[in-house]
Amino acid sequence: MTPTPALASFALIFCALMDPVRAEDWPQFLGPTRDGVYHSKDTAPAWPKDGPKLLWKTPVGQGFSAPVVSAGKLILFHRLEKEEVVQCFDAESGKPLWRFNYPSAFRDGIHFDDGPRATPAIADAKVYTFGAEGALHCLDLDTGAKLWNVDTRHKFAVAKKWHGMICSPLVEGNAVLLNIGSTNNAGIVAFDKTSGDVLWQATKHGFSCSSPVAATIGGKRYAFFFTRRTLCALDPANGKVYFNYAVNTPNKDLVLCANPVIIDDLIFISAAYQLGGHLLRVHEGKCDVVWTNQDIATQYATAIHQAGYLYGVHGQWETKVDFRCVDFKTGKLQWKRDDFGAGTILKIGPELLFLTYNGQLYRGIASPTEFKITGQAQVAPFGCRAYPAIANGRLYLRSSTWLFCLDLAKPSA
Repeated sequence: MTPTPALASFALIFCALMDPVRAEDWPQFLGPTRDGVYHSKDTAPAWPKDGPKLLWKTPVGQGFSAPVVSAGKLILFHRLEKEEVVQCFDAESGKPLWRFNYPSAFRDGIHFDDGPRATPAIADAKVYTFGAEGALHCLDLDTGAKLWNVDTRHKFAVAKKWHGMICSPLVEGNAVLLNIGSTNNAGIVAFDKTSGDVLWQATKHGFSCSSPVAATIGGKRYAFFFTRRTLCALDPANGKVYFNYAVNTPNKDLVLCANPVIIDDLIFISAAYQLGGHLLRVHEGKCDVVWTNQDIATQYATAIHQAGYLYGVHGQWETKVDFRCVDFKTGKLQWKRDDFGAGTILKIGPELLFLTYNGQLYRGIASPTEFKITGQAQVAPFGCRAYPAIANGRLYLRSSTWLFCLDLAKPSA
C-alpha cells in the first residue's frame, strides 16, 4: 500500500521526534551509538596529500576526557591549575563560548596526569560531567549555568583510587547511570537527569575505568557495566540485576578500561593483565560463554566491530601492543601488526581511523586478511590518549597540550 502524503509526513515527523540526537553529532563517549562508529556520510573519500586540513586549535589543560559535540557546540572537560574546567567552544570556529570551573585537589597516583578522565554526555540541552574526585555536575548547554551537582565520593563513601574516578556518564531514559564503585550497596547508581536525585542504587561492585552501554536484547532493555572484576547486566529502569559474569586473573593490579561491545545478542568484553577476551550470549536475563581466549586483550581502547570481525589494540599500553583482527563469533586470530603502537580506533563507513598515542592518524580498509592503509598524516604532537570525536565532517582530537579541529568533510559542490 502506498502511503498518503499526510501519512508520509507524519512518519518523517515521528522519526525526527524519536531521534533527538542528530546523526552528525557526537554527544557522548564513543559517539551517538556509544560504539565508536560515525554514521553520517559527509566525510571525503580521500585526504589531501599532506593530510586533513587544520581548521583551528586551542591549548588545553590536563586530562584524558574526550571532546563531545552537540548542536554546534564542543564541550571539553580538563584540568587547569587547581580546577576542573568544563569549557564550551563553537565547534566550527573554536571560539570560546562559556566555561564552568570548580576546585580540584586530585593527584594521580603515578604522577602521570591530574585531569578528569570521564567524557561528558550531552542530552536534552544539558551537559553531564563526572570529575576525577567524583563530582557529578549537570550544566545548561547554552549558558554553562549549574543546574545541580552531587559529590558522589563523599555521598557514597567511595574509597580513593590512584587513578581517580573514570566512568563516562550514560544517559538512559530519565537516568544518568554511573559505576560509582561503592561497596556499600552503591556500586552502580542511577541519578535523575533533571534533579540529580538518586533513583536507585545497586551492587557492591568496585569501580573500573570502563563505561556502561545499554542495549535491547530479546525485547528486554539492559545496561551493561564492566566493573572492577565483573560484567554486570541490570535493568536501567530500576537497577534489578539480571546477571553477573565474574572475570578472574592472577594480576591484582587489573584496570578494566574498554567498554563492552554489543552485537545483536552477543557481548564482548576484554582487558589486558592476562584477562583476554570473552564473548557471551545474552538471553532471557542470563548469559552463556561462547568463547574466551588470550588472542585479543584490549586494555584501554574499545574494539571496533565490522562485518563479523573485531579490530582492537592488544596488550598493555605501557608495554608492547599490536593491532589485531579476530573473528567475532569464534575468537580466532586473523592477523596482527605491530607498527602502530598504542592508540584509539573509530569507524567511518567501510574505513577505520587509527589515532596513535604519538599523534599519527591512519585511515584504512580493514578486512579479515589485512589493514590496507589509504591515508596517513602526523596531526598532533605526542600524548593523544583521549578518544577523538567526529561531528559534521570534522575530527576533534586532543594531545596532552592542544585541542585540534581537522576537516574530514567532502568538498563543497
